[in-house]
Amino acid sequence: MGYFTDRHLGARPRTADEIDEPLRRGIVGLLRTRANDGSFGLEYPEHCYDGRGPIGTDLNALRDALAALHLYNFLDNNAAQLTTLEVLDLIEFAYEKVAAPIQRSFHPFFEHYHLSFAQAEGRAAFRAEINRIFDRNGIAFELKETGHIERIAPEGLREALTQAVFRTGDAPLDEFLEKARSKFLTPNPAIRKESIEALWDAWERLKTIEPGKDKRESTANLLDKASAQREFREVLETEARQLTDVGNNFMIRHTEVTKIRIADDEHVDFLFHRMFALIRLLLKKSNRGG
Repeated sequence: MGYFTDRHLGARPRTADEIDEPLRRGIVGLLRTRANDGSFGLEYPEHCYDGRGPIGTDLNALRDALAALHLYNFLDNNAAQLTTLEVLDLIEFAYEKVAAPIQRSFHPFFEHYHLSFAQAEGRAAFRAEINRIFDRNGIAFELKETGHIERIAPEGLREALTQAVFRTGDAPLDEFLEKARSKFLTPNPAIRKESIEALWDAWERLKTIEPGKDKRESTANLLDKASAQREFREVLETEARQLTDVGNNFMIRHTEVTKIRIADDEHVDFLFHRMFALIRLLLKKSNRGG
């Protein structure tokens, strides 16, 4: 159940790709709370002095694990210096290790409980809390049941990417399309830029998939299947030509110094959306899924 503003004003758009300092501090605080309440005790147990079982998290062992994995020490350090990607690494680490601590027998001499752990329940609760934080702050990331954080695609494109099934009958084309989808959904902007390279590779492959004596004729046959209406067929041909030019002129498929670099992440979203829409239409109209 959402809070008052969620119910009466609606949820914030999930468009932000950066986690600001106040939110970083909040997430680090959440991880510290989980460490202190014993939620990491399944993996890093602090044992009862009488050897009767775990009683919480061994914070020193947790520090050592973070250091070994080159992860940010959220137990001692200030969250101000964290980057967005480092926060996401910590969340994935925490999801992997977290488990709900369950109080069992009470040890009156040391005044502590002996614990058992429920990992599935702990992971589910942690995932729900993280995703609620992302939702409340308009963050375009989501922690999945796999433990991986994925980017939420922009509205409109989100549904298409979720619903698309790449079984085109051509294995290399399927591979290019799936690579484009997975790279586009990564939280890392540098990897996200690589998604349009894979998508343009898919486009060049798709243009040769219909019978024809050359790529031009094959592409024409593909566009013919997409629309029998002359006017709309012309729209598709213009779009196909323009997107091919984008791939040739910008630093997408080619890296010569004369090519134009795409510097804005929102431009990556725009180009991906535009190309994916065309490819998906052509796949559907040629009975190749999509």
